[in-house]
Amino acid sequence: MTENIEKKRSNPFYEDYGTPHYTVPFDKIQTADYEEAFLEGIRRDDEEIDKIVNDPEEATFENTIARVDLEKGEHYYDLLDCVSNVFSCMLSAETNDELDALAQKLSPILTKHSNDVSLNKQLFERVKYVYEHHRELTPEEQMLLEKSYDGFVRSGALLDTAGKERLRKLTEEASMLALQFSQNLLKETKAYELHITDEQLLDDLPETAKNSAAQTAREREKEGWIFTLDFPSFNPFMTYSTQRELRKQMYMARNTECTHDNSENNLDICKRLVNLRREIAQLLGFETYADYVLKHRMAGNVDHVYQLLNELIDAYKPTAVNEVKEVEALARKLEGEDFNMMPWDFSYYSHKLQIEKYDLDAEMLRPYFELSNVIKGVFGLATKLYGISFKPNAEIPVYHPDVKAYEVYDEDGSFLAVLYADFYPRKGKQGGAWMTEFKGQWIDHKGRNSRPHVSLVMNFTKPTADKPALLTLGEVETFLHEFGHSLHGMFANTRFESLSGTNVWWDFVELPSQFMENYAVERAFLRTFAFHYQTGEPIPDELIMRIVKSRNFMVAYACMRQVSFGLLDMAYYTQKEPFDEAIIPFEKKAWKKAILLEQLPDTCMTVQFSHIMAGGYAAGYYSYKWAEVLDADAFSVFKKQGIFDRRTAQSFRDNILSRGGTEHPMTLYKRFRGQEPTIDALLERNGIRRDK
Repeated sequence: MTENIEKKRSNPFYEDYGTPHYTVPFDKIQTADYEEAFLEGIRRDDEEIDKIVNDPEEATFENTIARVDLEKGEHYYDLLDCVSNVFSCMLSAETNDELDALAQKLSPILTKHSNDVSLNKQLFERVKYVYEHHRELTPEEQMLLEKSYDGFVRSGALLDTAGKERLRKLTEEASMLALQFSQNLLKETKAYELHITDEQLLDDLPETAKNSAAQTAREREKEGWIFTLDFPSFNPFMTYSTQRELRKQMYMARNTECTHDNSENNLDICKRLVNLRREIAQLLGFETYADYVLKHRMAGNVDHVYQLLNELIDAYKPTAVNEVKEVEALARKLEGEDFNMMPWDFSYYSHKLQIEKYDLDAEMLRPYFELSNVIKGVFGLATKLYGISFKPNAEIPVYHPDVKAYEVYDEDGSFLAVLYADFYPRKGKQGGAWMTEFKGQWIDHKGRNSRPHVSLVMNFTKPTADKPALLTLGEVETFLHEFGHSLHGMFANTRFESLSGTNVWWDFVELPSQFMENYAVERAFLRTFAFHYQTGEPIPDELIMRIVKSRNFMVAYACMRQVSFGLLDMAYYTQKEPFDEAIIPFEKKAWKKAILLEQLPDTCMTVQFSHIMAGGYAAGYYSYKWAEVLDADAFSVFKKQGIFDRRTAQSFRDNILSRGGTEHPMTLYKRFRGQEPTIDALLERNGIRRDK
């Protein structure tokens, strides 16, 4: 007799994964598993919290903050956190309509649960008791205690009943809108294509760009060539295409995303997010959202942020103005004195200026930056600095065939981490590049060190039928940047996961990543991996010399661009009154002090500015420039001691990379550097002279 009752499939999140290093069993997970596991995770969390608040024993650090079951000698297994890590990574790297819909459904449920925890009066009373009575702790324990207590306070624990209820509504709405913002932007970006069937319109485009566009067309079952708004497609087109009208079309498509009269419009969402965050901050006793955020930043307050941004404007803007004038002069020389340069012309003519001044073009370098060689070079750099090694492991499940998984081992042969690498753009993947974790690092109650599973995600130029993936120097820098974040995660060596790796203050988190970018133009590093993909010849010294000489090409313009983003961010989040201005004109006014090119009336950055609307950088975008001051200062030590100096690298690892957020970041930095940083090393690196 045939069994008609199908056996219920067990959820892979509940079982022993049976995978190397207990890595996520992507090959077993189905979409339905997420919702079930989320709800079970919430149930277990509620059960654990009930256990804590009803514990007859006195509240202690171990039973309330560290959540250790002293009878079993075990930490609480946070199923909810585990599922959240995986799901959020998939929403960014491999999403689809089904996952997006599930995210919309779960967002209010998860926000409600988070509020239930942070607004639980009994739980807060136990945390408060430990905070007020248990002070004989290690520095790391003290940091976690302070972070826990302050987390409750900043989440509304001291509010009255009406205030708590208001906070719930505000945070739930903000969470939903941030998710909607991201989904709208992804849909708009992926919906656009520039479809070309006349090859004459491709004149001056490099073969790499044409081959990639032809491959995209084939994948979409169309003739000719298709260019998209993904960076590896958009950027070469804007840099090389002689077709001014098509450049305009691409530029306007990119810079008017999410402003159109359709369901993906983000204008009202941005306005509402700004107001929601202002209301949240004011409900919690702060004048502005920036004041709320900056309480836990190295900058400390709004004045210090503006001090940095204004100092950079004073130092860099005169040079930036001259850089733009040079580009405009060349454009008029080539096109006639009456030529009016527009924003869609800037990349094209600045590239021509770079050729004229340095005889250097990104396409000249691509043959020397074949991806597999770049991987060897970047991994090899970590080996030179820290002695670690990387071993591919095909037995580790991955979420897409493009993804490769590596085991990382320390110099003594001990297992250090799992590293996932995901290099190419695809339909369900957000643009940009990032590092994240499927699992953080911690040391349990018995001293067992649970090592991290780190994910490195980028959108590099894809291989074609006749060529491997050949990167630009900019893509190599991006690789180094995200790999720096990965090292921060992989070297984590702290007791508590919430303090490990990149769990540091936002204006400190970019130091390890931006520090690594310095190596991109170092001859000794390039010599380790930059070999021609066809001939095997090393990159010529003369070409390296041109790279070094051109390093600061348009550096002041690039600085002003970042400063403009910082000004825009601060303009939104220093609002004290309800914000009701039209987004587009407000944006033009907010960043005007740092803008160098003509602003067009219909373009808008805000509606696609994921960092400050949906990515955690609200009132924090300045941190890229803040960290750049740190990275230049830190790398100056390596320049003095030797860029591969093991002793200096070990100090950087011991004092910065492995310590996470266990101490104040300036304490950690000064322990490595011996002093606080100054802007001097950055100015020297960029060749900027400041009037004294």
